[in-house]
Amino acid sequence: MSNDKRRTSEGAIFFMLFCLTIPAANWMIGNVGTSCVPNGPCVVPVAPGISAPSGVLMIGAALVLRDLVQRRLGLLAGLAAIVIGAAISAAVAPPALVWASAAAFLFSEFTDFAVYTPLARRRLVAAVFASGAVGLVVDSIVFLWLAFGSLDFLLGQIIGKAWMIALSLPLIAYLRRRDERIGLMPA
Repeated sequence: MSNDKRRTSEGAIFFMLFCLTIPAANWMIGNVGTSCVPNGPCVVPVAPGISAPSGVLMIGAALVLRDLVQRRLGLLAGLAAIVIGAAISAAVAPPALVWASAAAFLFSEFTDFAVYTPLARRRLVAAVFASGAVGLVVDSIVFLWLAFGSLDFLLGQIIGKAWMIALSLPLIAYLRRRDERIGLMPA
């Protein structure tokens, strides 16, 4: 497979997975958890004694996948992913969470984009880590405040998303090494 075809096919897969994380997060927040708060989210434990709305797992993955979309398909595809992701988020969120979900998604992904873009060519793993860390804090604050008027789950949100970013870093390091070995340059 040529490098151009590999870049395009991997980019398409990352884009599809990115888009799927959004409805998955919105579905999980109302349906998956060790407990569900009345008129609130379903929560999962993310650390001993700390819980978070279950959708954090997918949002942590979305922050990383958007970076991979940009790496494989380019800057414009990364920006398009943000806009499409926000539209999907608004379309699939429960009515009470539409604005919170879309706003948090837009703010966090544009923040992720702003941090990732200047770092990605020189230090991919550091770029994914740094952009994800900034994006997850922005997403957590905006979503919790707009959705629930409270930052009660802030620590749990941050920890849950950080787990997903941390778990992705070995894959990111592998992709960087493989890309260098086969001469696959970022888009």
